[in-house]
Amino acid sequence: MYTIISGTNRPASHTGKVAIEYQRLLKEKNIDAGIFSLIDLDVLKRTPEFLKIENEILIPTQKFIFILPEYNGTFPGVLKAMIDNSDVKKVWYYKKALLTGVSTGRAGNLRGMDHLSASLHYLKMNVHHNKLPISVIDKVMDKDGRLNEETLKVIDEQLTEFINY
Repeated sequence: MYTIISGTNRPASHTGKVAIEYQRLLKEKNIDAGIFSLIDLDVLKRTPEFLKIENEILIPTQKFIFILPEYNGTFPGVLKAMIDNSDVKKVWYYKKALLTGVSTGRAGNLRGMDHLSASLHYLKMNVHHNKLPISVIDKVMDKDGRLNEETLKVIDEQLTEFINY
C-alpha cells in the first residue's frame, strides 16, 4: 500500500497540489495511492480519529511518499508532531519512504529533506536515494495546480525508481 503524505496543515497549499499530481502519476502506473492530509487533524493527541487513521492508513502502508514544504529552513512541525504521536514501531519501522521538497525558493527544501531523512533513519525506515527538490513551485505550477512538463518528467522517473525499490 502506498500513501502520499501532504506534509502541512495549511489549506490550499502548493504541497497539497503536488500530492495530487503524485497521486495522478501513480494512477497512470496502475498504483492506487491515498493522500493523507494533516489539515484539521489533531496531531498532538491520540484521539479516536487519530487512532482510526493510524490503524486504517498508516500501519497498513508499506511505502510512504512525503511531500514537504519548506518551513523556516526545514519541514513543518505539524508533520514531526504527527510522527511523534504515532505508534512508531507499528507505523514506521522497516518501511520505505520517498521524499519530495517544495519551496518557492531555489533550494526546494533540501535541508528539510535532510532533516526528515535523519528522523526516518532513526525510525529504521529505508529512505530512497532520489530526493527531489521542487524549487520555485510558484513558477513551475500553473493556476490549476498542474506542474510543467519538465517537472512531471523528473517526478515520473523518481516514481518509477521508487516502485522498483
